[in-house]
Amino acid sequence: MNNRSYTRGPQDKQLLAMTIGDAFDATVARFAEREALVVRHQQLRYSWQQLAEQVDNCARALLALGIEPGDRLGIWAPNCAEWCIAQFASAKIGAILVNINPAYRLSELEYALKQSGCGWVICAGAFKTSDYHAMLLELLPELASSQPGALASELLPQLRGVVSLCSAPPKGFLAWQDLQGRAAGTSPEALAERQAGLQFDDPINIQYTSGTTGFPKGATLSHYNILNNGYMVGESLGLTEHDRLVIPVPLYHCFGMVMGNLGCLTHGSTMIYPGDAFDPLTTLQAVAEEKATALYGVPTMFIAELDHPQRAEFDLSSLRTGIMAGATCPIEVMKRVIGEMHMSEVQIAYGMTETSPVSMQTGPDDDLELRVTSVGRTQPQLETKIVDEQGRVVPRGQIGELCTRGYSVMLGYWNNPAATAEAIDPARWMHTGDLAQMDENGYVRIVGRSKDMIIRGGENIYPRELEEFFFTHPAIADVQVIGIPDSRYGEEIVAWIKFHPGHHASEEELRAWCKARIAHFKVPRHYRFVDSFPMTVTGKIQKFRMREISIEELAAGQGNAAANG
Repeated sequence: MNNRSYTRGPQDKQLLAMTIGDAFDATVARFAEREALVVRHQQLRYSWQQLAEQVDNCARALLALGIEPGDRLGIWAPNCAEWCIAQFASAKIGAILVNINPAYRLSELEYALKQSGCGWVICAGAFKTSDYHAMLLELLPELASSQPGALASELLPQLRGVVSLCSAPPKGFLAWQDLQGRAAGTSPEALAERQAGLQFDDPINIQYTSGTTGFPKGATLSHYNILNNGYMVGESLGLTEHDRLVIPVPLYHCFGMVMGNLGCLTHGSTMIYPGDAFDPLTTLQAVAEEKATALYGVPTMFIAELDHPQRAEFDLSSLRTGIMAGATCPIEVMKRVIGEMHMSEVQIAYGMTETSPVSMQTGPDDDLELRVTSVGRTQPQLETKIVDEQGRVVPRGQIGELCTRGYSVMLGYWNNPAATAEAIDPARWMHTGDLAQMDENGYVRIVGRSKDMIIRGGENIYPRELEEFFFTHPAIADVQVIGIPDSRYGEEIVAWIKFHPGHHASEEELRAWCKARIAHFKVPRHYRFVDSFPMTVTGKIQKFRMREISIEELAAGQGNAAANG
């Protein structure tokens, strides 16, 4: 038997050799009258035919602005119908959609627009504490006195104009409905000609990866990358035109726009947006009222839904499947998702923006143990290997860095060849930076980020293992484990803990509970009791921020119980 940590995914599913625009048209032709998109917070519903009318109108309007293939079009907005329409419309004309994080502030916005060279930006008016109009006017004072399409900015010389999703935006912005009115300036034949000239390997999307160190990098993805990844994810879930998927995850991230929108597009399934951002109550309402068959989320989202005081009021029995992404899911959470939310076929997916995103996935028939201890096996048409520090494939069961290769690997980082060369080796393997091990059946377990591994007194400690252990405590709803510098041991362990409503445990109780069950060197020295964790808009935990907070508090003499807040 092959003892090397290398697998090749199934080859029986054929890749889609087409552009996103052509795939969209094929789905519209097959399922014209079926429901395509439901946007509950905007009270909007579209059949595939109605969505096609919106998309083609938008595409013709963008052509009327003079947008050429390869031009960058930014989108800076929370989940909404216009986001979806712009995604498909930009793909039809070959414009590269630049996803801008709705939480970005001025310096981050400036960096993304400048680094990508955006010619146009579509923006919301405001979202949460962000006034997008005010921020853009602060960044671009010339905007207020310019005609739409005639912006001349020293700071951002390639930017020509801004489209606002508001009906009455400030002077200088082009309102969305006025943009749509420009479609008359482009014939349907001109759109068809543009679409026919595109290639499926063309870049079509730039997504900025979280800049935990240094500036964010723009992962550049092709039609082929993301269309096929959405397709393969949907195939694993068994999606058909009869499925209805609730998408509470952000569209600006791969989870929403690829696994969500493109997963539905390639199967004729219905996309359902419960709100402009995640809220456990609106998500539960959407599942119940829309008779959803599938639901997406990260573990923290599912925990919030399970623990919501009104959850029992909603009939979730229509659910069948869905995806919990991130690394592995805590076993207690998985048991509750299957038992209390009826998601018997829920799957774990693993990946990164640079791989479109999914490279590993559990299957619908995998048992509970595999769904909580692994991230599944290599996806169809992809390869996986685990290597040591010298790049050599390690034996199965040994920990090393996870690498992936195949159709899903990005074209590269936008205008950043040095960073691209660091991430993708000459043989086109994407180095993930994740530590993993592969079992004899090809299932992969993620043990942590290489930079997250804690070395305490010479002992290697994997935060993921400790987090799984803490989830077995009846009072604990969620937990994150980090390492911080220590003069004696090199590093010490800090456990950030969130309790179930109505539950609690003291630091002393937790320490005694740990000592009775795990090796002494794994017992956290510091505990912090919290109601939430620092996280990105996509729901990803920001461990680097937790590290900073813990170091600051301990340095200020607020260690242990005094630091708990």
